[in-house]
Amino acid sequence: MSEPPFVPREKLIEKQKYFQSIHKHTYLKGRYDMITSVAIPLALAGSALFLIGRGIYNMSHGIGKKE
Repeated sequence: MSEPPFVPREKLIEKQKYFQSIHKHTYLKGRYDMITSVAIPLALAGSALFLIGRGIYNMSHGIGKKE
């Protein structure tokens, strides 16, 4: 028993031509790839740098010590 493909063959060929024609890096070719590959890592790096800077500031000024 043969099952029909999930995506029609014409749509698959159309998407293959689209992705092969784009001259970007492979991990940035999709629609939401810029968000997952660029924005999220930048946000994590920015928040990490902020927390490190705040910790260094607090240590140098003696703020937030436990008694």
